[in-house]
Amino acid sequence: MDSLQRLLAEHACERLVIDFVRRLDLGEPSSVAELFTEDGWWEWPPPGDGRRAEGRSALAAYFGSRPPGRLSRRVMSNILVTVTGPDTATATSYFQTYRVDGHPTGREGGSGGGTVPAGPPVQVGHYEDRFRRVDGRWLLASRSLVLPFGGPTPLASG
Repeated sequence: MDSLQRLLAEHACERLVIDFVRRLDLGEPSSVAELFTEDGWWEWPPPGDGRRAEGRSALAAYFGSRPPGRLSRRVMSNILVTVTGPDTATATSYFQTYRVDGHPTGREGGSGGGTVPAGPPVQVGHYEDRFRRVDGRWLLASRSLVLPFGGPTPLASG
């Protein structure tokens, strides 16, 4: 793989990292399943306790079950993609999640619901990702959520 191909692969994988959280916060959460390979999976802590969704149907159902009135924003940083082969890559990326439940406008925010007082993030952690290129398109093969810092999602006060 030459330097340009490596750069393009890194960019495509970084874009997936950002597109994932944008779809959760501002788009249609169940659509994040489209960013995974057919056999892709998502795992969240603690590891090994069966908290895993595998395959696009299960992923769409899991992410589509987001509570109504949930307002969230994830801040991504330190995205480090490592291309491991012509069709494979890994990445680690840090995030902070700001989230409340019971917000009148849900994930769209803005009009009609007012603003939510700033509070600390409810989660601070990182994602560990594996990517695979399928038919020329980079997709998530797996995503593991690591949460060294976390707390309950507060209710919007109003």
